[in-house]
Amino acid sequence: QVQLVESGGGSVEAGQSLRISCGISGFSYMNYCMAWFRQAPGKKREGVAALGSDGTVRTGPSVSGRFTIYKSNSPNTLFLKMNDLTPEDSAMYTCAADAAHCRGDWFVEAYFGFWGQGTQVTVSS
Repeated sequence: QVQLVESGGGSVEAGQSLRISCGISGFSYMNYCMAWFRQAPGKKREGVAALGSDGTVRTGPSVSGRFTIYKSNSPNTLFLKMNDLTPEDSAMYTCAADAAHCRGDWFVEAYFGFWGQGTQVTVSS
């Protein structure tokens, strides 16, 4: 059974950094695409960053240059390092996994069959 469990969210001030984690268990596919999505109240969920099993990465335009996605194999964990946070980054951040290479624009939610519960990030001005 695949489980994705996020942690590390919290409240920070604008300009600060935060790293959130997604513990991965039961996921043993060689080809995969793992991503972070976020959703703020009243807004559509958006893709933030994605990482393919071949090591390629993609970040969304609103976070490019500030956010970095990376993965550890032991323990099996997906990370999102967020720098220079702004109040507009406040959202529920959720990790997701697809048992296939990243496809489409990499942030097509329907492709991701496994989702975590999310971790809240709040940035104050």
